[in-house]
Amino acid sequence: MTRRRLLRACVLAGIIVSVGLPARAQMAVVEDRWAKDVDAFAAQDAARPFPEGGIVFVGSSSIRLWDLATAFPGRPILNRGFGGTQIADSVRHIERLVLRHKPSTVIVYAGDNDLSAGRTPQQVQADFHAFVTKVHAVLPRTRIAFIGIKPSLARWALIAKVREANRLVRAECDRDDRLGFVDVDGPMLGWDGKPRADLFVEDGLHLSAKGYAVWNTLVAPFLE
Repeated sequence: MTRRRLLRACVLAGIIVSVGLPARAQMAVVEDRWAKDVDAFAAQDAARPFPEGGIVFVGSSSIRLWDLATAFPGRPILNRGFGGTQIADSVRHIERLVLRHKPSTVIVYAGDNDLSAGRTPQQVQADFHAFVTKVHAVLPRTRIAFIGIKPSLARWALIAKVREANRLVRAECDRDDRLGFVDVDGPMLGWDGKPRADLFVEDGLHLSAKGYAVWNTLVAPFLE
């Protein structure tokens, strides 16, 4: 990767780097951005191994902040969400986040940050395709459900891109019986066609308890 392309990738991912750093050092910054989060997950895995055949939730802060144990009691669920991430981050660390656990089902949520950082709907679909390809190369029977990118108050200006990305990902899911698409768009809108304020906390982006209650109902069938 050229230095110019690397710097652009950093900007799109929200990474601040020093222009004076050599390209190799800047690449290390990119690769290490989530190192602490992934290392913390590895420590948790060592302390309490997760049984094979369970359900792994992976993605950005909407996953990380989800109280999955309360939402889906009695199910073998592992939360591997880490805030601020894009789909490509889960692809990069897929071995430690997903594959090592050999899950029967994976629930993915990401895309908000991707589009906000300037990635296109086509790139979101391509990154999801890369995620699916890596999972099925090792775990061909594992089911993967993508929670559609949510309509939010904070990023309502991106709604056209959100819906186009969701359309592309849903089309891919429709072509493979091992894939599923969880449509959260309509259920999160009010009478005015805008996102319901009560489904979000004050920042208008992250979900409130009511927002997660809606998601619990929509995701539950995919855990059966």
